[in-house]
Amino acid sequence: MTFTLNEADVIDRIFTHLDAKTTDMGDRVWREPVDNYLALERFNAEIELLRRVPVPFCPSAALPEKGSYIARTAAQTPIVVVRGEDGIVRAFRNSCRHRGMKVATGSGCARSFICPYHAWTYGLNGNLKHIPGREGFPDIDMAEHGLVPVTAEERGGIVFVTQETPVSNGTLDAMPEILSPRQDMFATDEYTDEANWKLIAETSMEGYHIKSLHKRSFYPYGLDNTNIVELFGPNSRIIFPFRRINKLRDIPREKRRMSGMTTDVFQFFPNTHLSVLSNHTQLVILEPISPSETLSIIYRLRNLDANGEPVDLEVAKRDAGFVKESGIEEDREAARAIQAGLSSKANSHFTFGHYEKGIVHFHEHLTAHLDMMKAPAA
Repeated sequence: MTFTLNEADVIDRIFTHLDAKTTDMGDRVWREPVDNYLALERFNAEIELLRRVPVPFCPSAALPEKGSYIARTAAQTPIVVVRGEDGIVRAFRNSCRHRGMKVATGSGCARSFICPYHAWTYGLNGNLKHIPGREGFPDIDMAEHGLVPVTAEERGGIVFVTQETPVSNGTLDAMPEILSPRQDMFATDEYTDEANWKLIAETSMEGYHIKSLHKRSFYPYGLDNTNIVELFGPNSRIIFPFRRINKLRDIPREKRRMSGMTTDVFQFFPNTHLSVLSNHTQLVILEPISPSETLSIIYRLRNLDANGEPVDLEVAKRDAGFVKESGIEEDREAARAIQAGLSSKANSHFTFGHYEKGIVHFHEHLTAHLDMMKAPAA
């Protein structure tokens, strides 16, 4: 997938906005019922949707070698993803076929998965390889008792998992090539917040709040309410220029480069965003726990320099540290404060205006997908 705007066009459009004091705007206003951030019935429908569309599970770089695996809960389901001996990534329900215990925890590299309860052993392809005291289970068909697979697919440097019969191909049909195979992962983080997952997602979908919320963190380096917004499939790309982009005005158009001049935030429908910053890239996956609680899983990778080599690790860490300690913390606090305020019943709905084009696009597709699940099968 290629974007409509090339690099030079994006820079031209940013300069046009800077000179005219404008920004990309949508053409619709969306009113989202507040109850959709509170109701258990709506939350359960969203969890079902997260199981029925391809959802990012981790970057490919998190599984660098044969036997590399990650086991975690996705859409409230224990899942283990592993790179097999043939280099192919596979995903399974993380549950032993004997008594249901998880066969893997955390992350690492393994030759097989051994259930800690009774040591039933599974290969990286999910096949049941060994049952201790096999004679005690004379009727067990080994071939029929492997780990239960779910669909896994690598696209654009990201591993996607679809747990149930898909309601649509979601992000995959318009997935761009963003991550390079040369980018390596250098850190992971997890946060749990008392906020609905959509409140957290919405903080990264617009630049209307930069000056007010990030006055002492991002705003001294960035611009308030000056964005380029590109929509592709159910996803969006939101470009946040830095003030230093003005330095490019003195460079011939054909030699201008965006690297280090913007932050590009890609929203992958429904619950993931990937931010390409100056020296590192972060993949953020939102795992809903309840209508009012969300786990954020963050994978951080090094960007490549002008020669196509990973930037210095300490430089990438400093870049990540600034984002982590300022912008992420401020966005999380905003989401928690909104969640706490829902009980005031001051609003029956939230109004997303023309400055919030990405959020409107997100809610349109979320509503459409939830309606698709309600529709009777053809």
